[in-house]
Amino acid sequence: MPKISVEIPAELLDDLDEHVGDDGKFVNRSDAVRASIRKNLDLLDEIDARHDRLDDGGPSTATGPGEGSDE
Repeated sequence: MPKISVEIPAELLDDLDEHVGDDGKFVNRSDAVRASIRKNLDLLDEIDARHDRLDDGGPSTATGPGEGSDE
């Protein structure tokens, strides 16, 4: 899986960290970021679908080969 680097404000990172760990929804920051990106892309796809801007026959931008597997 490719790695990326992003810069985010400390306040946003603090908010993210509240959802990570033993008491959080996510095991680690990477899981939280991936889930957030998927959710955002799904929302964008819904908006595009309402405006007839999706490619017919193409996969959603939020899913692709290897999603949910160990590929």
